[in-house]
Amino acid sequence: MLYEMARMSVEDGLVMQLHPGVLRNHCREVHDSYGPDKGFDIPVKVEFTRSLRPLLDSFGMDKTFRFIAFTTDETVYSRELAPLAGCYPAMKLGAPWWFLDSPEQMRRFRESAVETAGFYNTSGFVDDTRALASIPARHDLSRRIDSGYLARLVTEGRLGLAEAVETAVDLTYNLPLQSYAARN
Repeated sequence: MLYEMARMSVEDGLVMQLHPGVLRNHCREVHDSYGPDKGFDIPVKVEFTRSLRPLLDSFGMDKTFRFIAFTTDETVYSRELAPLAGCYPAMKLGAPWWFLDSPEQMRRFRESAVETAGFYNTSGFVDDTRALASIPARHDLSRRIDSGYLARLVTEGRLGLAEAVETAVDLTYNLPLQSYAARN
């Protein structure tokens, strides 16, 4: 099914997103009282490397295919997803704080993913929250975490200040636009 969805994404020019590894609505009491999507989304283990191989073998080098992988299992980013995104031009990593608003996990994502995949194999920060009032706070937190990470790279001499400023703009504006904008 994923393979066919990838083929159709190439055909129609849409972005394919994959969001596995989350057991939604884990607490029955909260679900029954308040409905779906009220929290209790718990990470579960998912294997990506072998599972995505047929899809990436066929479409991973295709310049017309855009594939963004998200998950909340932070250990899989450094072990599987960052190396795959670093190899296949069609693949980008979605920021896990789409799902989790944890500053420490956001920092760990940058540390585990950027070293192998780089900044430019990520989608930047995008948000799907239905809690519209939380959008400014979520974006502010994302910018602060990314700026702190970039500042650390500058102070360690691993990145120049001008490059860090350019990367900050790209993470907040250009990468999401490039990842999701319609292609002609």
